[in-house]
Amino acid sequence: MDFLSHGLLNLPWWGVLLCALAFTQTTIAAVTLYLHRSQAHRGVDFHPLVSHFFRFWLWLTTGMVTKEWVAIHRKHHARCETEADPHSPQVLGLKKVLAEGSELYRAAAKDEAMLVQFGKGTPDDWMERNVYTRHSTVGITIMFIVNVLLFGVIGIAIWAVQMAWIPIWAAGVINGLGHYFGYRNFENEDASTNLIPWGFWIGGEELHNNHHTFGTSCKFSYHWYEFDIGWMYICILRSLKLAQVRKVAPKLGLQAQHTLSVDTVQAIIHNRYLLAMRYSKQLHSDLAAEMAKIKHDITLPDPAKAFAKWLQKEPALLNAAEQQQLQALTAQSPMLDKIYRMRRDLSELWGRSSLSSEELVQKLQAWCQQAENSGIEALSRYAQVLRQAKTIQAA
Repeated sequence: MDFLSHGLLNLPWWGVLLCALAFTQTTIAAVTLYLHRSQAHRGVDFHPLVSHFFRFWLWLTTGMVTKEWVAIHRKHHARCETEADPHSPQVLGLKKVLAEGSELYRAAAKDEAMLVQFGKGTPDDWMERNVYTRHSTVGITIMFIVNVLLFGVIGIAIWAVQMAWIPIWAAGVINGLGHYFGYRNFENEDASTNLIPWGFWIGGEELHNNHHTFGTSCKFSYHWYEFDIGWMYICILRSLKLAQVRKVAPKLGLQAQHTLSVDTVQAIIHNRYLLAMRYSKQLHSDLAAEMAKIKHDITLPDPAKAFAKWLQKEPALLNAAEQQQLQALTAQSPMLDKIYRMRRDLSELWGRSSLSSEELVQKLQAWCQQAENSGIEALSRYAQVLRQAKTIQAA
């Protein structure tokens, strides 16, 4: 009876809680490091022993198949916030994604064509074909038996928590709240948000807007005040020569020169989301002063703040109401019209992949000259930022 009550470990209550926490956090780490950052986005490579540990642990604690998870997630990025997105709360509703996240995952995993299209490059060895994929439910059964042996009856509760952990926190919270509530560092093409600046409870996945902006980066934090525990794990493994970082988000640097070059253009393209945000912030005081001078019937609580947000977005992402409000404001102010037109021209510049490098340099030169001759001091200062742009890739 004592064995049934306490198991082989016979731990006090706090020891049982610590073990449960360690188990669930290891599962979160396996999902974010192995499935997400390594397999889905190829941002980091792990030593084969580390990779296989993660595969084995996920088989025990989730029953998820690598190819299925990777394919579903890649499709999510490729079709984000559309009807083809497997789990967009903007399309399906927040309640459905929160409550039925795991059901949406299982439904998507049945699409064989999707698995072929988006699941390329995932493990296809003997273990994957004959154990992890073919017997995906055996692992969680083994985990149930191990938990009962180690902890006794309370092991059933630990197992239940393990089974619910990913459906609740990943399939529900990240896929749901991470596209609905929170703050946005970057006005990218989807509705992704950062839930909090300190990503530690869900492996760093809380920094979801950062991730969607720089999808291949294995580091999810961007600003100095943000913390990504998944990146901390990667740094530890890298110091032990068990991980190799392949890609992190670019950082904007400034160099003391004004000669535009191909490298300058590439730095602007790589840092376009940050530069769009900087454009908005640098011109905010001018916007507020101009708004105070003109008469408008816009019912927004803070038109200057709204205009600054529109400057951060790519023009194609403005909805019909925003476009109407924007036109009403720019029609009454040549200054606002010039600021927005130049923002639109800048977007066209860094989106023109069909142009040669030399043509892009010429267009950037023309844009900077126009900004410097605009009579708007903030625009002139911003042109100097563009002239000095460089990319810092160091992790």
